[in-house]
Amino acid sequence: MISRLVAAVLCVAMPFAALAVEEPDDYRMDDFRAPVPTTLNGGTVVGPEAAHDLWTSGTVAFVDVLPQAPKPAGLPDGTIWRTKKRQSIPGAVWLPNVGYGALADSYHQYFRNGLATVTGGDLTHPLLFFCLEDCWMSWNAAKRALEYGYVTVYWLPEGTDGWALWDYPLEEVLPQPEPQAQ
Repeated sequence: MISRLVAAVLCVAMPFAALAVEEPDDYRMDDFRAPVPTTLNGGTVVGPEAAHDLWTSGTVAFVDVLPQAPKPAGLPDGTIWRTKKRQSIPGAVWLPNVGYGALADSYHQYFRNGLATVTGGDLTHPLLFFCLEDCWMSWNAAKRALEYGYVTVYWLPEGTDGWALWDYPLEEVLPQPEPQAQ
């Protein structure tokens, strides 16, 4: 009887163990909507409840890095272009497109400027990065902030999906203006 119980537990647990994702040494370069690791070397991984506690403390800058599609160049006159609205954690700054594995120099500067604005230029000011659930953009952005020298970096892998699941508030945010194409 016990061996059947152990076998049943292993059969249920095995698929979940196969889903474990190892933290890579470098940035994720593609397939950004995929299972993410449970770790961030140098940072602290938090769930929605801990993130909410940090949010209510008012001492942590929340940074949303969900990408945003740019308006296509060369649209015919009169074409209506509507950007997708973003529901995010109240008070978060939205810095889209900084979570890709490789960034143009202009986006590195955009990201650095955005972080300096929300931290007052203080590399010790705590930052929390998020996107959506299973989104490597936030992992990449948190890793990049650590490389920029920020010392207290939190990462919320569940993003706004996990935040909303706990019925925490969301509000519409607008992205910070991005660098102009050169």
